[in-house]
Amino acid sequence: MRSTDHRSPLATDAALALLRVVLGGVMMAHGLQKLLGGGIAGTASGFRDMGIPLADLAAPAVIAVEVLGGAAMIAGLLVPLVAIAFVAVLGVAAVLVHGPAGFFAQAGGFEYPAVLAVASAAMGIAGSGRFGLDAILAARLARRPSRVGAPAAAR
Repeated sequence: MRSTDHRSPLATDAALALLRVVLGGVMMAHGLQKLLGGGIAGTASGFRDMGIPLADLAAPAVIAVEVLGGAAMIAGLLVPLVAIAFVAVLGVAAVLVHGPAGFFAQAGGFEYPAVLAVASAAMGIAGSGRFGLDAILAARLARRPSRVGAPAAAR
């Protein structure tokens, strides 16, 4: 079967970079809103009010995932791991917080966190693309000469 996809690898990597930066920026903004708004205590209180279990543990964890994970996603660093963390946070938000309101975001439904979770999963599957730090660091490591079998004094 012949492929009809004529996009260049450069275009694919540019699309991944665009998705990475927007997704990371959105997640980071939500984390900073929590951190700089009510802080960890205020976020934990809000989580308790929303029925999120272990709110005192969840609040700092969610803030860290959103802020640090957002920065890492923007940079293209540890993208598959960050994506897993995003999917977990967004999945809990979609089910526990937004699920009872139905689908549409306009009514407070799970539409928005679901879209972000799917975008996160796509990034986790695809990886950072060549413009992310994951790819840049992997290329550097691949160029380093192997030290296996070198004399002990040279290691």
